[in-house]
Amino acid sequence: MAEIRFWKMHGLGNDYVVIDNRDGKLDGKDPGEIAKKLCRRRFSIGADGLLLLCDSSVADVKMRIFNADGSEAEMCGNGIRCLAKYCFENNVTRKTELRIETLAGIKTVWLNIEDGTVRSVTVDMGSPILERPKIPMAGEGRCIDEELEVEGERFNVTCLSVGNPHCVIFVDDIDDFPVEKFGPKFENHPVFPNRTNVEFVEIMRNNEIKIRVWE
Repeated sequence: MAEIRFWKMHGLGNDYVVIDNRDGKLDGKDPGEIAKKLCRRRFSIGADGLLLLCDSSVADVKMRIFNADGSEAEMCGNGIRCLAKYCFENNVTRKTELRIETLAGIKTVWLNIEDGTVRSVTVDMGSPILERPKIPMAGEGRCIDEELEVEGERFNVTCLSVGNPHCVIFVDDIDDFPVEKFGPKFENHPVFPNRTNVEFVEIMRNNEIKIRVWE
């Protein structure tokens, strides 16, 4: 493969390899396979996923996102914030309000600029989708605080989509909870035909929560 320039970025520790593909340098290649090669930790750049910046005919730019296993994701809040920062700081656009095309639709982001640098990015994720068929999740109606059995244990879960599936589980002690054990079990549970992201949440106080994410 020819030499390709990239940025390594993260949003809240969710890290990505970012490649500007507006010139079509990766056209004709399998971006999923590229993601698997670039995202291998300790053997390559290492990342949670690959972000491709592409031209769009319906928005300012288009984002394609590939997970480390090569699968293409619909949307990621941290990923789109990274892409917006990349666009501004590399003069793709100097707008501070961007419309970005994704597989989950067009998302709007707002950039907070200080001294010519993007200090923070806010994204409108839209209203959460709670209907099971639209998440997607097996069954009908909504899944709010319902029991789901994993590894012989029963957990109360709430499931939704914000462009991609999420399963939220409240736990008593987030630091001691075995996320690495249960995360992949929830992710690949048969009720989620497209798999799911998983958020384990502990309520710290009335206005504060602590989250560990498996995706």
